[in-house]
Amino acid sequence: MEKITHFIALPYDRTDGELVPGQLAKCASPAAAIEHAKHLWKTFGHAGAVAVVRTGHPEAQITVLRTYGTVPNDLQQKRSSPDFE
Repeated sequence: MEKITHFIALPYDRTDGELVPGQLAKCASPAAAIEHAKHLWKTFGHAGAVAVVRTGHPEAQITVLRTYGTVPNDLQQKRSSPDFE
């Protein structure tokens, strides 16, 4: 079975002092996910954003490509971790 790959940009916002994820956006390539995440952070004023690659289904391997602004600490620690979900 072929692995399914998704390139995703995900914004984060502050709500009641905590970071909560916003609506994710699927992108066409890793570069597009990075640019979209940067756009979400700079243009739309989210607290932060992250660009990731998600490979596999139902078990997923997630690789964090880039983070912008304020994102949960565990995202930064798992930049190349295969078990982030």
